[in-house]
Amino acid sequence: MKRLIMVNGTMGVGKTSTCRALLPLVEPAAFLDGDWCWTMSPFIVNDETKAMVLDNIACLLNRFLACSQYQTVIFCWVMQQQEILDEVLRRLSLEDVAVSVFTLTATEEALRARLGSDIAAGVRQPDVLERSCAYLPLYQGMDTISLDVSGLTPQQAAQWIAEHAPF
Repeated sequence: MKRLIMVNGTMGVGKTSTCRALLPLVEPAAFLDGDWCWTMSPFIVNDETKAMVLDNIACLLNRFLACSQYQTVIFCWVMQQQEILDEVLRRLSLEDVAVSVFTLTATEEALRARLGSDIAAGVRQPDVLERSCAYLPLYQGMDTISLDVSGLTPQQAAQWIAEHAPF
């Protein structure tokens, strides 16, 4: 049986770093960051680009899931509404695939510190700070396994996910 491990959470909470650390723990595995499908300039969010990104994510995930070389597929993205998560899952061929969805959370203080470091390093724009903090409460009612990473390194979070994802 294949595994799909989805890692959700607001911007800057550590999804990508955690998934990079998770990859060698669950190999043979493939990793897709949904942000890669949004890397465009100018960054335009409208109905057309949203549909394109969802189509691209579903196509890539389905291709990884169909590939005999990988037992586990890891996917991370900002899915701040249950409807977004459900739409991604609806588009996937999940026969003989065990799905685990984890949401990384953090205190607002920890999130501000992480994002502040990224902003200072020029990795993120300052406007992400308030947007990301505003998303935090949106994850509370979602049907996912929640992990507070405020005091965890990406390696610790990855180890926890590896231990709690079904085999």
